[in-house]
Amino acid sequence: MANMKIKARLKGDVVEVKAMAKHDMLTYDQAKAKGTEANFITHITAKANGKVVYDVSTSQFWSKNPQFKFSFRGAAKGDKVEITWVDLKGNTVTESKKIR
Repeated sequence: MANMKIKARLKGDVVEVKAMAKHDMLTYDQAKAKGTEANFITHITAKANGKVVYDVSTSQFWSKNPQFKFSFRGAAKGDKVEITWVDLKGNTVTESKKIR
């Protein structure tokens, strides 16, 4: 089962990436109401050719299955974009996609 959907396209010399992380993003309030622990994505990093091209800390205020996009230079068709996210419980998911 994929935990992320990633699209990476080269347009001119800029790579445009659109991604969706499959995660429930359970806030503290929602978790309290359900009687469980809060758990949401806290950090996302993307790399291309070993170089960090996107790095962001996130919060509980993103929606379920959050979508995000970013762009960068310095990659070519066929290179891979690797995205990693970490959630509050320490679970880590890394997936990659070739640039088209």
